[in-house]
Amino acid sequence: MNATFLNLSFAFYLAALILYAAGYMFAKPGLRRTGHAALAAAWLLQTLFLMYRWRASGHVPLANQFESLVSMSWGITALAFCFHRLAPGDWLGPAISALSLALLGLCALLDSTVAPLVPALRSNWLLLHVSVIMLAYAALALSFLASAVYLTTDTDQALDRFNERAMGLGYLLLTAGIILGAVWANEAWGSYWSWDPKETWSLITWIVYTAAIHLRRTHRWQGRSMAWFSVAGFAFVLFTYFGVNYLMSGLHSYAG
Repeated sequence: MNATFLNLSFAFYLAALILYAAGYMFAKPGLRRTGHAALAAAWLLQTLFLMYRWRASGHVPLANQFESLVSMSWGITALAFCFHRLAPGDWLGPAISALSLALLGLCALLDSTVAPLVPALRSNWLLLHVSVIMLAYAALALSFLASAVYLTTDTDQALDRFNERAMGLGYLLLTAGIILGAVWANEAWGSYWSWDPKETWSLITWIVYTAAIHLRRTHRWQGRSMAWFSVAGFAFVLFTYFGVNYLMSGLHSYAG
């Protein structure tokens, strides 16, 4: 039943994307509204999957790449619902559906076995630290999607403001997540910072977004310049999340 929920979620994300595409091609607003309903159903099914996963494993589903990726996809859709009134045009629903399909498709390639927690993760900090980081990545994914749309379509000032708000939220959550991780590291390993590859690349990513926000606030960077910065910043997010786990070894190697 647990896997069924995730498979059904994938099917509803696909249905949402098809409905959005059909609504755009045939100029049928009703199809787009049905796409919204399918997107909501996909998210609810993901929620049920995560609840069952939590119950079956006995721990929050954030302990490995598979669980955190499903959770990040869940967070992206959840934040999209929160941000939808700020998104100009009809791009957000199709973009979220396509991205969620890609992420859940990638999940199918990962080990989904329910396993006991390794000793380092048997802490309440797992929920506090990793959930905040996943929400940070989700918000920065929204910033990336807005930037990609901005760079490939007729530009809209409202889309630039959407990018600013999503990036700002992602930056605040990333800052909080790094601080929580440092406190957890001190409790687990006796040091707030050890220049582990995951820590180092998280800091690099934070510096990139710090620079982006600084340039926006003090030098009035906006529009295409900031959109390109957002795209580049999200490349650092992807490397921190995926690349470090598979290309480098360190204290966070169990995350892969």
